[in-house]
Amino acid sequence: MEQLVYLNGTLLPRSQAAISPFDHGFLYGYALFESMRAYNGYIFRLRQHIDRLEDSAALIGLPLGSIDLEKACYETVQANRLNDARVRLTVSMGEGENIPDPPLRPQPTVFIVATDYTPLPPETYKRGFNAIVSRYIRQNSRSPLARVKSANYINNLLARREAKDAGADEALLLNERGLLCEGSTSNIFLVRGDSIITPSDECGCLPGITRRAVVELCTEVGIGVELKEVQSEELFKADGAFITNSLLELMPIRRIDDQSIGSISDRGRGTEITELLTAAYGELVAKEGALLP
Repeated sequence: MEQLVYLNGTLLPRSQAAISPFDHGFLYGYALFESMRAYNGYIFRLRQHIDRLEDSAALIGLPLGSIDLEKACYETVQANRLNDARVRLTVSMGEGENIPDPPLRPQPTVFIVATDYTPLPPETYKRGFNAIVSRYIRQNSRSPLARVKSANYINNLLARREAKDAGADEALLLNERGLLCEGSTSNIFLVRGDSIITPSDECGCLPGITRRAVVELCTEVGIGVELKEVQSEELFKADGAFITNSLLELMPIRRIDDQSIGSISDRGRGTEITELLTAAYGELVAKEGALLP
């Protein structure tokens, strides 16, 4: 069966989906997106993803129209007969002229795609990722636009390619003040003793949905957590580190720039806390998924 995608209120075969070359998402990157993960048909924290998109849309003046985005996401997963899936929701300003002015009467483009998702094997989580500190920086960390997940993603893509070229799995970005910000497709946490720290929103990082869930879980399991400015050298003094995003959940970081982080190999405190939070996250997903009507 050919994959079905959702485009402006209609489910149709992927080969028939077409977006205007005058769409301002294509011409100028005037678009927002959310990447989500479905577990046994349940899209984890879908409402939070849509809330973030709606807040960003209001900030940049992108009308969302009347489409029920939650319903549309579930319809796309179900139409493709998927249980475990990667779901991407994209909303753009829609068709306009080839000038950098918003359309006078914008008709947003809503596009949703869901594909089968198989998690990385347990051995990868046990081994952990290698990362680099990217030469690309997160500019304008104090701008509210730094916390918008837009289609203007080239900085992240270049950093990700830089990591791949270096034989690493992820690139960590500093902001223009030299503070730790985030990964190219993730948020970053450091383990220090019996607590964890992560860059605050003011550092310019995207306020990740998985990041928020991990912060909430720390309170539940009795782990201290602090959102603060993090100097880049703190990376190499941590007892452990991990990254988070909707697909990976929590992934330990083993090495950064060819330097070992913490004691992942001998199961030190960094590993213990990461595994504790990973287990708690899995329980949270199962609990919330069980409430699905």
